[in-house]
Amino acid sequence: MDIRRGGARLVAGAAEHDSWRAGYARTSPQTTIRYYQPMRRLILALTCATWFASAQPQLPSPTAKLADLLSFEAEGLIGPPEGWGGTIKTLFVDDQIVHGGKWSLRIEGAPSSGGQPSVMTKGIAIDFAGKFIQIRGYLRTQDVTGWAGLWMREDGVTPNLEFNNMQARQIKGTTDWTAYAFNLPVNPLARQLYFGALVVGTGKAWVDDMQLLVDGKPIWEAPKEDRPLTAIEKDHEFDSGSGVAVTSLNTMQIENLATLGKVWGFLKYHHPAVVAGRHHWDYDLFRVMPAVLAASGRTEANAAILQWVAGLGPVRDCTTCAHIDETGIYLRPQIDWIKDELRLGAGLSRALQSIYANRPADGKQFYVDQAKGVKNPIFRYELPYARLTLPDAGFQLLAAYRFWNIIQYWSPYRDVLGEDWDQVLAQHIPRIALAATSGDYQRELMALIARAHDTHANLWGSLPMRPPVGVCRIPVHVRFVENRPVVTGLASESAKAVGLEPGDIVDALDGTGISKLIEAWSPYYADSNDAARQRDLAQSMTRGACGSAAVRVLRDGKPVDVMATRVPLSEVTSESTHDLPGPTFRRLSNDVAYLKLSSFKIADVRRYLDSAAGSKGMIVDIRNYPSEFAVFSLGQLLVDKPTDFARFTVADLENPGAFHWGETETLTPQQPHYAGKIVILVDEVSQSQAEYTTMALRTAPGAKVVGSMTAGADGNVSNFSLPGGLSTMISGIGVFYPDGKPTQRVGIVSDVEAKPTIEGIRAGRDEALETAIRQIVGSDATDEQIQKMIKR
Repeated sequence: MDIRRGGARLVAGAAEHDSWRAGYARTSPQTTIRYYQPMRRLILALTCATWFASAQPQLPSPTAKLADLLSFEAEGLIGPPEGWGGTIKTLFVDDQIVHGGKWSLRIEGAPSSGGQPSVMTKGIAIDFAGKFIQIRGYLRTQDVTGWAGLWMREDGVTPNLEFNNMQARQIKGTTDWTAYAFNLPVNPLARQLYFGALVVGTGKAWVDDMQLLVDGKPIWEAPKEDRPLTAIEKDHEFDSGSGVAVTSLNTMQIENLATLGKVWGFLKYHHPAVVAGRHHWDYDLFRVMPAVLAASGRTEANAAILQWVAGLGPVRDCTTCAHIDETGIYLRPQIDWIKDELRLGAGLSRALQSIYANRPADGKQFYVDQAKGVKNPIFRYELPYARLTLPDAGFQLLAAYRFWNIIQYWSPYRDVLGEDWDQVLAQHIPRIALAATSGDYQRELMALIARAHDTHANLWGSLPMRPPVGVCRIPVHVRFVENRPVVTGLASESAKAVGLEPGDIVDALDGTGISKLIEAWSPYYADSNDAARQRDLAQSMTRGACGSAAVRVLRDGKPVDVMATRVPLSEVTSESTHDLPGPTFRRLSNDVAYLKLSSFKIADVRRYLDSAAGSKGMIVDIRNYPSEFAVFSLGQLLVDKPTDFARFTVADLENPGAFHWGETETLTPQQPHYAGKIVILVDEVSQSQAEYTTMALRTAPGAKVVGSMTAGADGNVSNFSLPGGLSTMISGIGVFYPDGKPTQRVGIVSDVEAKPTIEGIRAGRDEALETAIRQIVGSDATDEQIQKMIKR
């Protein structure tokens, strides 16, 4: 699922302060990279508001009657609109403000929404052929604080095959009637189309005279197409549950289940019958799992698995056999385990080796595809099973197997896990299988996902279940400074009465030492490195039950006890950037220009550089997430010759687990050229697109990176579902410097290290920025001169 310029996608279920926003990066005219970066409260409930739709077995075919519904002329009374779903209490037909005809539809964003969207939605069957679906319509807004837009979504066996909600256009404030339109490709896997309009935040939007077109004609005139059902759509044996009940697991059962999980994943991506999509592979797992659990030992379990494998049918000797191209190979499949006859038994081992030798050579996989251009994996049929009733040991084990095997075969960073991945599977099987509640299950999945050490891989949507749990937090900002959690500022107006001060070191919460709490919480935080983990812990550590909270801090080396109050999360501001407040660009002095990317606009890039003309150097602050993609629009104005800055690795569909070197990315000089010195500021909030941008900008002549360890999660993301309606993702392509040096987990290594200090926090200083300024003006500048520039 690709994000292209002019569109954006919401990720289902992300929540609270660690929700994710989409960014995108052009790597070539045909290629788009998608990144994600945590930010505060991106609105993601639209997918949830229409989630019911993916469970509907029958939707109406589009007919000419749809025209009246789209123009709202089918309405007869002022009130909730008939024929539309969504957040009904905020939807009204209107006969006072219309674009055409007698009626329009009004969406009201309620002040009590907490920033959540008010949505109108309608669903129809995709039983027609075509290349593109276009939605058209007129929007008028009044005092919209967030944004408004039309939206469409295509679902199949899995949701969100195609999606756009016009978020990138940021229609807000008060506007007159304006026509809008966008296209979605008709996805061959889609079965349902959902569409409508929405308002995020408060305010009102009117919608009128909508149209749905397929290749330029009304959707009901599109030629009908019979879309054959897949094996997944035909097999319903375990729709109500796996039937696998487990109350305890002994050592032998755990070992046998680990073998089953590895064999299941191997067959999923290698056996011709499975690769071709002739089996509902999740449900086939439940057909063999009881026999493996009941086996008296390894031999009996292997025999049950071998019988199951044989039931898939014979594998013919290949005529054109798959092989690994050694040219440009970066990672080879870890497949030697199938030769282990001691563990698998001779029969099962030889069967697996035969399957591997005769694996399909056409580069096609039913369960995996690759995005056009970028070639990150697309996981097409990983069903969410959103209505799953927990506990269900079978589905819970399926979740563990699914994630483990996706890392095993499709993670470009498998070589930097720093874990024995086989041991990880065995260790988490009993924890996940025996999780007795939904909350326990989600937390155990978080613990497994954390072992992949990829900040992109988290259990998005379940973060409220990650410890510490609570819907309130102490209204202060906390950041790890000198490896201690330190209060850096106030996060709401009510925080003034808390009694905590910048520079306070958090020593205990509610009577428990902070080091003990961090030790208990850390295993549930999926992060690439310690810098990112500390960042995420700092954002979450004061969460808990609403009301009083006992806090012990160290102030000037002495313990101070403070009785603070946790307030609702909606009342707390975020600290997702460490850049200077205020304008995007400014001159700190005649010699020093400053540009922050958190509010950067591509349309203004020439103005920024014109304003920087004559300065000795420019500080580009990326202690944030770039608001727009600056790699080429800015980077090409800083280099004086064609300059390589990044190189990628991509997966091999014929050889799951293999990754090859792909193209190298290059900046080509453009005008106006800025010839001054470039200093780039980074720290732990610099992640993904921010890191990729830094890689590009540091190629400017004489450029230096100043700061501290970045988050170490770079590359296009690939998302997929886990049983229980859960969502996760992985970094889908490898991103390296042109010489092959890595970025994942390592992050962007600074040329000049600069970190905040506790003393600096108390004094209100930005020590990293001070260091960056000195890279331009020299070390002789006094502290007074530097502070004058920063406060200018």
